Amino acid sequence: MAEMTRPRADDHTAAPATAAAEFVNADILEHGRGADGRPITSNRRLFFQLIAYGGCKDTAAVADALARSGIHGVLYEDVNDPFGVGLVTFSEEPEYFVRDVRQFLGRAPFADLVWKPEYSMMGRTYALGYEADLEEALIRRPTRHVLDPKLAWAVWYPLRRAGSFEQLSSKEQTTILMEHAGLGRAYGKAGYAHDVRLACHGLDKNDNDFVIGLLGPELHALSTLVQRMRRTQQTSLHLERLGPFFVGRVLWQSIAPAP
Repeated sequence: MAEMTRPRADDHTAAPATAAAEFVNADILEHGRGADGRPITSNRRLFFQLIAYGGCKDTAAVADALARSGIHGVLYEDVNDPFGVGLVTFSEEPEYFVRDVRQFLGRAPFADLVWKPEYSMMGRTYALGYEADLEEALIRRPTRHVLDPKLAWAVWYPLRRAGSFEQLSSKEQTTILMEHAGLGRAYGKAGYAHDVRLACHGLDKNDNDFVIGLLGPELHALSTLVQRMRRTQQTSLHLERLGPFFVGRVLWQSIAPAP
């Protein structure tokens, strides 16, 4: 019988044990913690995409086409472009954007508009690990906020964290994130603003980390929230890039899709 030997250090046909362990532990689930304290998981999440256009001289025709399309989303009039609009669509299936949305946007009236690629954003909802109801956090809440007719104003923007944040300890990161999140909770409780937090790792052409949607009944409150966030440690010390900002007022909203 031939003698059994261990793979040599330069034998690349044998996968390192650490790489094998990493593969075994690969995890793509969203994690939370139930009311009883036990870990919970979900493999559901929403993908959101914002596409902006210029050259829209007939917003009524665009809104009417959307109303007849069956597309799930919201159309905004661009505050900073008198002929600009922005369309946010969402789905649990990424195929929705290259199938339904792509086909719809390839026809008039959207095909006649001027695409503004600098405002294209895409991301997915994600859990932080402490949510007691993952379906609420990942599916129902963001859908409810985006389609709420009372939240008539929106500010959407991407951001990229600086490497300095990743070098901090978990405790330091948590402290910084809690400061930032505290502002969001305060504005949400007062009814001034609600957010849609999206991860866009690998989904963004500019290598951003997140896309944020701030939604509220008054534009002033959203601007104030962004101003207040500039003072937090995360924004003032640990962001590499922020924006561009798309600012719009709701022109059309679809009905909520079936759960």
